[in-house]
Amino acid sequence: MDTLERNKVLIVEDDDHIRRFVAINLDRNHFSVSEAALGEAALGMLAVSRPDVVVLDVMLPDMDGFELCRRLRNTDPEIVIILLTALGQDQDKIKGLELGADDYMVKPFNPLELVARIKTVLRRTQKVRGLDRKILQSGSILLDLDSNKLFKQDSLIEVTPKEYQMVKVFLENPDKALSRDKLLNLIWGEDYVGDPKTVDVHVRRLREKLEDDCSKPQLIQTVWGLGYRWRKDG
Repeated sequence: MDTLERNKVLIVEDDDHIRRFVAINLDRNHFSVSEAALGEAALGMLAVSRPDVVVLDVMLPDMDGFELCRRLRNTDPEIVIILLTALGQDQDKIKGLELGADDYMVKPFNPLELVARIKTVLRRTQKVRGLDRKILQSGSILLDLDSNKLFKQDSLIEVTPKEYQMVKVFLENPDKALSRDKLLNLIWGEDYVGDPKTVDVHVRRLREKLEDDCSKPQLIQTVWGLGYRWRKDG
C-alpha cells in the first residue's frame, strides 16, 4: 500500500476548471483532497482539515497569495506548500521560496508532474519526521537525535558538536532561563575552566544560523544578568 495514501491536500485556486482538474488527478493518486477558491476560506479550512500539503495559486481575488503563503508557514511550519505561478514570473518563484514555499509549478502545467512533485517533497519531509525516530522539535526547528542532525523548515543546518549539544539542551528545557554556568556544566562539563563567554560566542553563532533576524532573536533570548532562554515554538 502506498504510504502517501492518506496524505491530505488543500487546493487553493480561484479558477474552477484548474482546481477541479488538479483535484481529480490527486484523487486518482489516492490523496484526500479539499478545495478553496479564496484565501480566507483556505485559512478557515486549515484548522479543520489540517492538510499535509497546500497547492496555492499566487493570484487570488481576495488575498495576496504570498501573504497567504507566509501565514500558512507561520501557522504550521511542517506543512508542504507548492505554489502555482504564471509563466515567466521568476520573481514570484523566488519570493515564494523565500517566504517558505517548498516548490512551485508554472502554469500551464501537467497535473501528473504536480502529483510527482508532491510525492517527492512528502517523501523527503516524512523521512525527517519519521515516527520511529527520536526527535526534539520546537516550531520550525527539529533535532534528529538518531542522526545528530539539525533542521530548520526541513533544511539541514550545519553545526559544530558543541552547537548541536547547546540546541539539544535548549530544546530539552524550553522557556527555562539557563545561566551561563549551567550551560557550561551541561555542555562542556563540570571540570571546564575556560571563559564563560564561550557560551556567548556559541549563542551568537547559533543565532546566525537559526534566527530569521539576528538583531531581534526570537528563538534564543537573552536573560539579562543570567544567561539565555529558548522560547518555546518561537
